[in-house]
Amino acid sequence: MSATSSVSSYSEEGQTSKLLRKSKEAPFVPIGMAGFAGIVAYGLYRLKSRNTKMSVHLIHMRVAAQGFVVGAMTVGVVYSMYREYFVKPREQEK
Repeated sequence: MSATSSVSSYSEEGQTSKLLRKSKEAPFVPIGMAGFAGIVAYGLYRLKSRNTKMSVHLIHMRVAAQGFVVGAMTVGVVYSMYREYFVKPREQEK
């Protein structure tokens, strides 16, 4: 398959199939997105019963969401490095 045909096949795919393909290539990206959305939903839920100032609450929620996303990205990078440097060389030996 040439480069031009692979580019045209990517441009013809829909948003759902593109998301599914990207999820298979990097499975920790949707996990990070879901965690971010969960923390934002939790922050909105806790907004009405907070005991702190609004600015402090928002800063805590932002730090929690960013921490989850950075953690998911770190785990994803470590997982892909593991696949690239440990699993593939073993497959090539066989």
